[in-house]
Amino acid sequence: MNKTPSPARLAAFWLGTQALWGALLGVSLQARSIELAPATAIVSYSYLAAIGAVVAAIVQIAVGPLSDWRRRHGSKRIEFYVVGTAGGAIALIAFYDATNFAALTTALIALQATLNIAAGPYQAIIPDIIPREKLGIASSWMSGLQSLGNAVGAVCASVITNGRALGATLAAFLVACASVTIAHVRGLSLQTPPPHERFRVTRAFVDLFISRALVYVGFYTLVGYLLFYVTGVLGVPAGAAAQRQTGIFILAFTVLAAIGAGVAAKPTDRMDKRLVATLGCAGTIAALVLFVASQNMVLSAVATAIAGLGWGIFLVADWAIACRILPPGALASTMGIWNVAVAGPQIVAPLLTAAVLQRLGLAASAAGSLGPRVAFGLALGETLLGIAWLWRLSRCAIGE
Repeated sequence: MNKTPSPARLAAFWLGTQALWGALLGVSLQARSIELAPATAIVSYSYLAAIGAVVAAIVQIAVGPLSDWRRRHGSKRIEFYVVGTAGGAIALIAFYDATNFAALTTALIALQATLNIAAGPYQAIIPDIIPREKLGIASSWMSGLQSLGNAVGAVCASVITNGRALGATLAAFLVACASVTIAHVRGLSLQTPPPHERFRVTRAFVDLFISRALVYVGFYTLVGYLLFYVTGVLGVPAGAAAQRQTGIFILAFTVLAAIGAGVAAKPTDRMDKRLVATLGCAGTIAALVLFVASQNMVLSAVATAIAGLGWGIFLVADWAIACRILPPGALASTMGIWNVAVAGPQIVAPLLTAAVLQRLGLAASAAGSLGPRVAFGLALGETLLGIAWLWRLSRCAIGE
């Protein structure tokens, strides 16, 4: 057996899943909402995104304990990857093949349900295998390939105009990436699983959860309303041109995020991880200020680059802190709950933004310039509050 784990091969599955979500959450979900519900696109998108995230949260929480039980009985959690990948690939093709909004909703629910069967068990495999002193490097690979995957998805969604071809391409990429990780995990000698641990709600976990959730609400507000920003503020015509420009922005964001993840790897192992996370979010906050103030493509491109670099830095520190805090004997169970701090914001971000826009009388004109600026202003406040909350964690709580 191969006894040397490769962070790159372990993270390959993350590359495939994040390519899928990069295409859907950044471009396709909004574009398909405009296509199938043109009169109420922004509100329809908001509720559709929220429904999908609810399903993701429920499935992860339900699957986590089963995954940990299987791990203690000799499983390497591979069966969860296989089921999630196969079901996700089928649901993805159905999403792009949907001809009405009801079919689109059904396909998205199926996609969230199947892929999230794999999500918690998969994320647990890194702390299952990687020594604590190398979590920063492993987290850097996870964060870097997450960003690269988002970039691949954004490019595919921008240049492949045929929906069926796009769905097939993303599905094939997902299966290929999952195969790399599954083959590698099969050859590893995993450490003896720790005794069963019950999940305990500690102050450190609560503070990390709240901080992460707030930052991710800001992130999903930024990503979710970027297409509307491109059409409303930058004046790019709705349709293929707007999708292409949004894809370019997301590509730039994710490439810079991958660079930021690489830069943050060693500092995350050597420095106070709270400080690294704060520096990353500071870049995102500065970028959101530029977005709100911008009226041209150049300044928006600069803002995109700064936001991406900061986001990559934050992701590495966030992952490393979680691997320090979460109990090793109940990783998938706890990861399922911890990941609600990602799935929850996918619910909160669109619903909160839609509620604010409706309250301000901007829902019908959200494609104009003011609606997207308000959305990005909300993202700024959410990110700032989230990183401030992180400092409630003590150095001792994160193992510094």
